[in-house]
Amino acid sequence: MNFFRTFRRTRRRLRRKATRYSLLVVVVLFGLFLEAYMHNFNLVYITLFFIFAAAFAAGPLGMMNLGRLDAAFDGCGRLFARRQGTCRLRITNPAPSAAWGVEACLGERRIRLPKIAPGETRRAVFEIVPEKRGKTVLGDCRLESLFPLSTVRFVLPVSDRCEALTYPEPRGEPLRSFLRRRHAPFGDELDFDGIVRADTAVNASRTHWPSVAKGEPAVKVFRHEYVGGTLRFDFFDSGTHDEARLSQLTLWVLECERERREFEIVLPSHTIDSRRETIDAILTRLALY
Repeated sequence: MNFFRTFRRTRRRLRRKATRYSLLVVVVLFGLFLEAYMHNFNLVYITLFFIFAAAFAAGPLGMMNLGRLDAAFDGCGRLFARRQGTCRLRITNPAPSAAWGVEACLGERRIRLPKIAPGETRRAVFEIVPEKRGKTVLGDCRLESLFPLSTVRFVLPVSDRCEALTYPEPRGEPLRSFLRRRHAPFGDELDFDGIVRADTAVNASRTHWPSVAKGEPAVKVFRHEYVGGTLRFDFFDSGTHDEARLSQLTLWVLECERERREFEIVLPSHTIDSRRETIDAILTRLALY
């Protein structure tokens, strides 16, 4: 009784699609039937009933193989516009038997999974490249299988809505270059870091006079310790239009996160402070701007 209840529930969860091999089976069965009917060959009858029984049994076996799996959208890493990211699908097999020939699908992407043992959980990781920032629908998420024959494709849709948030593409001027261009080193000079060519007038204390004497103007560069205060980024000064500004600010946010620097972003309506919000919350604000 439990088996039939499980079978009915499994059948309701699945979609079934005939394949070209199902047509081949019908043609073969019809040809064998004509051969057996006209010539009355026992061997042909046996072959006919064997193929019919195998095709008939393939349906329930395929449904029990795929229909008892549990699949759920398992989230994404950080997604950035026009950058490769990853999304995950979690597949669990609570059934007492293994699942074979399962494919995890996200839109047109497919990942072939190895055997899923009873009680085992596997994750399929898809590589995606979102086109623009904001909320992103990742596509139809499902499991598919042709087991045990290839006459029917069984499809198990994932009920979770596969949706993620895409942050602006991190692109623009590096943070160190931005600070150097402003001629406002942030923090204390630590170590001499080299000499670079001077294209514009600079502070006399930073001029490398031996190079000037040789006719090659250069300035001394120092490594700085950025711990003495909070960096401040202005939205309108960070680019020529909104998308460029958001990309530039995203790049600076990630660089500040990597170097553990505190910062503020002055937006038209409010100011974002990294001391009060997490990096992910700040990136979310930029993505939904």
